[in-house]
Amino acid sequence: MAFGLGRLRWPPEQFWAATPREIAAALHAHRPEQSGVADRAGLAALMAAFPDA
Repeated sequence: MAFGLGRLRWPPEQFWAATPREIAAALHAHRPEQSGVADRAGLAALMAAFPDA
């Protein structure tokens, strides 16, 4: 409830009408590990491809 009503700011009617699949999809879309941040190897590859010269 805190995620749907607070984070997503869904009105109560929308939250209570949402299916578990819709809520799970919203949770999946807001996961921090899905933010597209490069890991150490990815960062090293970017630094090699685009050096600060």
